[in-house]
Amino acid sequence: MSSNNPNDSDLSRAEILWKAADALRGQIDAAEYKHVVLGLLFLKYISDAFAARRDELRAELEADGITGAQLEGLLESRDEYTAERVFWVPPEARWQNLQNQATRPDIATLIDDAILSVERDNPNLKGKLPRDYARRGIAPEKMMGLIDLIADIGFKGSRSRARDTLGRVYEYFLGKFAQAEGKLGGEFFTPRCIVRLLVEMLEPYDGRVYDPCCGSAGMFVQSERFVAAHGGQTTDISIFGQESNPTTWRLAHMNLAIRGIEANLGPQPADSFLRNLHPDLKADYILANPPFNISDWSAKLLEGDVRWRFGTPPAGNANYAWIQHFIHHLAPPNGHGGGVAGFVMANGSLSSNSGGEGAIRQKIVEADLVDCIVALPAQLFLTTGIPACLWFLTRDKTGRNLKHGGRNRAGETLFIDARKLGTLQTRTLRVLTGGDDGETLLADGMGEPNPDTDIGRIVYAYRQWRGEPAPEWWSENDHGGWYYEDEPGFRKATTIEGIGKHGFVLTPGRYVGAEEQEDDGEPFEEKYPRLLAELEACFSEGERLMGLVRAKMEEVGSNG
Repeated sequence: MSSNNPNDSDLSRAEILWKAADALRGQIDAAEYKHVVLGLLFLKYISDAFAARRDELRAELEADGITGAQLEGLLESRDEYTAERVFWVPPEARWQNLQNQATRPDIATLIDDAILSVERDNPNLKGKLPRDYARRGIAPEKMMGLIDLIADIGFKGSRSRARDTLGRVYEYFLGKFAQAEGKLGGEFFTPRCIVRLLVEMLEPYDGRVYDPCCGSAGMFVQSERFVAAHGGQTTDISIFGQESNPTTWRLAHMNLAIRGIEANLGPQPADSFLRNLHPDLKADYILANPPFNISDWSAKLLEGDVRWRFGTPPAGNANYAWIQHFIHHLAPPNGHGGGVAGFVMANGSLSSNSGGEGAIRQKIVEADLVDCIVALPAQLFLTTGIPACLWFLTRDKTGRNLKHGGRNRAGETLFIDARKLGTLQTRTLRVLTGGDDGETLLADGMGEPNPDTDIGRIVYAYRQWRGEPAPEWWSENDHGGWYYEDEPGFRKATTIEGIGKHGFVLTPGRYVGAEEQEDDGEPFEEKYPRLLAELEACFSEGERLMGLVRAKMEEVGSNG
């Protein structure tokens, strides 16, 4: 049965394209190949958007009685496109022109020239697109095959529809490339379900959003989707970011440009520790997935840095350098609330005492900055097997920074143990439900997650604990009462004093306890003898098997 959801056909087409494009790869690895494919996808999109606007403009002009040379001249007027926020695409960069010349042996050079012309005529893209196709040495026949494949993806129709199509295809390709690259994939891609969880918990309705290690800009894209899904405007948020890897920095710019999202990612790639491009920024929301446990982070060059307010991070691990960098950039309380941060960290950050990390963590807890800790299930990340968690920090626990209000939770922290959640998507990759089609209130994956999904369970526990009002769609008959209570094995609210009794270790398992087991109804006086008999039977069987093993070993020894 065919789907009525156009997004399904987008992703189906993207899957076919991925398989075909991946088969063409051969000569270069996925880390290189992604820039080839994603750069061409971007070029195809802006060319289709330009062609769609050109058709609109032609119809408008002809309706006004304009024809002939005057019509053709106006169709090539750059202002007619940029005024509608459509990239101007010069003739040599238009997709049909490239496709017509795809059989030429110098097609890679022609693509480089096309991208150069796009950057030249669109200053906001200067230096932000991949422009080294000829250098990569891809065989002309492979490049021609890739061009023909991408030509099958159409980005025409309404502008919002075309943008959504490319956005979904682009995100799909980023995920597939991250899988293909394995461990290195995390340099540019955070799993969509993790980003969705962070955004739903932070609720970035308006203000300054910051990610100092933004990768391919997935946090920003989801933040923009959150605003749109809740009836806001993308202009309600201002985006600031930074990325040290030059090719990933370009990916981020393309990822944002195709969605029409304006962002300040700095004039060039830069390391957030050594060259902080937004030194005076005080952000309302910080979302990040910094690299785990980095040992070479130039600690010696940063001794006495103003960011190390709670203590100097150890030279052998950057985790607490990142945490303090986030805190440094959080907006202070201003009468309407303060900044909040949500970020991914290695589980070791919750309990480590090496290099003074325990002392730093204690000061952060005592400063009442820790709002919530979530322990994540294994196998969520393509990049690492290191157990991970989510930290949520806030400058203000009064509830004033929550759009719909909340209670004063000063001196409290919520612990959520989500290690048992998630569904295996492949043998090695797990996902949290609640971020895809059919798992949210809206069929296209937009809107809030359904309460019975993994993301829903975590998000609504957090919102209830923060004292936020129930959403309008919440039904007590369907979903239960809207209030917070501890749930053994899953969630537990604790005070700073309670955390201190555990040595300021923030591992959720220490606080939530064991999950309550359902009583099977069997009386103890019957269950105990039965279990004891089963145990004795196991011992007897073990002794029998051990005797067989000994006999075999003696037999082998005598034959030797």
